[in-house]
Amino acid sequence: MKVHHEGRGILITLFLALAAINAGLFFSFKKCTLTYVVLVVSSILFLLVLNFFRSPHRRFNGNHEDSVVAPADGKIVAIEEVFEPEYFKEKRLLVSVFMSVFNVHANWYPVSGVVKMNKHHNGRFVAAWLPKSSTENERSTVVIERVNGTEVLVRQIAGAMARRIVTYPEIGDEAHIDEHFGFIKFGSRVDVYLPIGTKILVEMDQKVTGNQTLIAELPIDKA
Repeated sequence: MKVHHEGRGILITLFLALAAINAGLFFSFKKCTLTYVVLVVSSILFLLVLNFFRSPHRRFNGNHEDSVVAPADGKIVAIEEVFEPEYFKEKRLLVSVFMSVFNVHANWYPVSGVVKMNKHHNGRFVAAWLPKSSTENERSTVVIERVNGTEVLVRQIAGAMARRIVTYPEIGDEAHIDEHFGFIKFGSRVDVYLPIGTKILVEMDQKVTGNQTLIAELPIDKA
């Protein structure tokens, strides 16, 4: 287990700030109940933030050909046929993963292929599990075209606590299962839009593991 590079600056800043606060209290009040309470609270806070930015090393051992892998750790909060208005402008199967603050927040490519679109939208910060968060919240959309022409859209959505979405790829970049394509800081959701006819392999409220859980199998023919 290592710390994701997105969190290193935050962790260093937080550590220095907490160390300064605790040192100031110790020199002002010496050993007393207040200094011990603040030390315990500071330690818990730092460990929670450290846990948030952990970056486990994972490899997907299944078939990369038609597999759609969970793009994030979390819980399945939506499996439905919806109209996708931004890119496809037609009906798609939507699978949504909600991440709590206790989940790993790195995001993996759900399929391999070539990045055809990467677009960021400013927006609101309503709770990420609400359906309207897909269209109203701050979000980033990435479209991946597989070798057979099938396109998969994955969307990072900020939540009530999230204030920064990081998306790495540029248009034309190669996308590979096992690689990170982004990171969302402090609570969020990732939507995956799949062709109609895709075989969904997860259920509502199921917990999934990013780059490990197989969430769907794509149809053989081009969508």
